Amino acid sequence: MRLPCLLAAMFALAACHDQANGGGAGVREQITAVGSSTVYPFTTIIAERFVAADPEAKAPVIESTGTGAGMKLFCAGIGAGHPDIENASRRMKAGEYRDCAAHGAAEVLEIPIGIDGIAFAESKRGPRMALTTADIYRAIGAHPGGKPNRARTWRDVNPALPAIPIQVYGPPATSGTRDALAELILMRGCDAVEPQARALSVRDPEAHHLLCTRVRDDGAYIDAGENDNLIVQKLQANPDALGVFGYSYLEENRQTVNGVTIDGVAPTYDAIAADRYPGSRPLYIYVKKAHLDAIPGLRRFLTLYAANWGANGPLTRRGLIASPAAVQAQARAIITREIPLDPAHLPS
Repeated sequence: MRLPCLLAAMFALAACHDQANGGGAGVREQITAVGSSTVYPFTTIIAERFVAADPEAKAPVIESTGTGAGMKLFCAGIGAGHPDIENASRRMKAGEYRDCAAHGAAEVLEIPIGIDGIAFAESKRGPRMALTTADIYRAIGAHPGGKPNRARTWRDVNPALPAIPIQVYGPPATSGTRDALAELILMRGCDAVEPQARALSVRDPEAHHLLCTRVRDDGAYIDAGENDNLIVQKLQANPDALGVFGYSYLEENRQTVNGVTIDGVAPTYDAIAADRYPGSRPLYIYVKKAHLDAIPGLRRFLTLYAANWGANGPLTRRGLIASPAAVQAQARAIITREIPLDPAHLPS
């Protein structure tokens, strides 16, 4: 009789540790996160503080996969075999939420952690570029004017710019930073130079998005992967090139790169916080509500995040821009009251 009782107790303990078990993935003692390379360093800082506060805790596993790829992993199911947290440099899309719901993760907490900016940067030895959103669209948009982009130098784009080759190192299509580049910079530039763009945005939003956000693939825009530090290294090796990454990486590498002004505004903390810089964007983490009871320390991890995202905190010292006080309060309420997101207003 003792052996069956012992086995029953073991199974009960496993169920307690993995109440979100989705398909027999087993027990997991540590927090796991995937997603944005921009949010990755902030979540890593929280993971370090999480372990420092409790040396007995298992170290969280944080992976930099890119927002889009991370969403696929995050939404694939609930249970020990699936991530608890998705780091995101853009909002979850409606289709991604439907994927989550279809795999049992309909209750998801959407927590804004702060603000970032899509920064264009160049080497300290670079040509001191000053661009407009229109310049950027004409330089790296796939079909400005409805024709394949043939511009080879920045002077081809704007006579006031230097006659150096257009070379822009940036994130891949799976990246939230790439999505933000398209939505915040390219679309604005497109609307400024394409006569039909604004009318098209009302009549046929999908066609407008296709016209304005496609990036050329002939070598002028260079997919540099999810490693933003690699882009910084490429700018040091090629001073005529530009790089695109989150503001935090610009701030971290101020000794080797300069920010490029866009529409007359430099990518600074104050300009991004005030929404004066064209590339300002919120950053998020998404958390499965079903995992809060299943994964040891996950609630404490979120509370620790909220305690460190304020102005002059460790995350802002690393390059995060603090959200307005009202947004911070709302985000804390989502954590403490465990309020799932309402998918009704998610972008398509």
